[in-house]
Amino acid sequence: MVNGPDIAERRERARPASADHGLLGEAKLNPFGDLHTLQHLSARYARSLRSLFEPLLRQEVRSWAEPLVVQRFADYRAERGDALTAWVPLTMPPQADQGLCVLDGRFVLELLDLFFGGSGAAPAMLPSEFSPATEAMVERLGAMLVEPLRQAWEPLARIEFVPARPEASAAMLPGFDGDDAMIVTRFGIAAGTALPVFIDLLYPVSALKPHGAALTGKVVSKPVDTDPGWRSELTRAVMGVRFTVRSVLAEPVVPLQTLMTLKPGDVIPISFGPEVPVMVGNDLLGTGTVGAANGHAAVRLTSLVRTEGSLQ
Repeated sequence: MVNGPDIAERRERARPASADHGLLGEAKLNPFGDLHTLQHLSARYARSLRSLFEPLLRQEVRSWAEPLVVQRFADYRAERGDALTAWVPLTMPPQADQGLCVLDGRFVLELLDLFFGGSGAAPAMLPSEFSPATEAMVERLGAMLVEPLRQAWEPLARIEFVPARPEASAAMLPGFDGDDAMIVTRFGIAAGTALPVFIDLLYPVSALKPHGAALTGKVVSKPVDTDPGWRSELTRAVMGVRFTVRSVLAEPVVPLQTLMTLKPGDVIPISFGPEVPVMVGNDLLGTGTVGAANGHAAVRLTSLVRTEGSLQ
């Protein structure tokens, strides 16, 4: 979970686990088992939602990914009830399947009010359908949500996720059947002390079957062999980086009154010890003595504070 909320902020209704093995005589809803990689992908996507919604809500937000579940589309619709909801179909090129982005209608109306300079208040009595302005806001949100979704999926598969025309009723969605098995990923967003709102992304199980092996694999970090040629080129490039080496002989301190009365010919006395510091950037490289070499002022290094192996 990313920046997970308190238990009180989580959904009130318990939901079935993702590892659904089906009942006797029923088709198995989840043929994958534990979807480790998809849960990890969802957590990565949740992190991107903060930067997306903070400008819209005009305040800092927390975002997290809920545990995913697998359920029939008809059961999901029944769980949501009859409240105003925006259903945004997501085509998934190069595949022919469609996913869904599901937005709470009240949340959309609050964002619309903020967009037009309001305080983010939704009507006490929600309308039964979306106005043209609200529908335009839903389309805007759909376009904003799919870009980080593509990026989150990119390490696993190149899926475009193109939002289609939103609907206010799930019954108007073409291509979705109540018996379709859907993987439901839910993302919580909480601003300030307000109660969280949830955004759901639904993937048809049939659409993710080609990626089954990758979705069920545990997320582990494996050492990657470095290309020797690449390492050699990188070393050569790094060794060619130029740094400014400087030595500060003295830093006299004078009062402001003296500075204000300085004129050409005045003398500012300085004093320095037998050794002066030698700096690389803001780091002390070592110390040295001031002298001359080939007719130019120079510093002979007498000690090094940092060795070559520790210099970064």
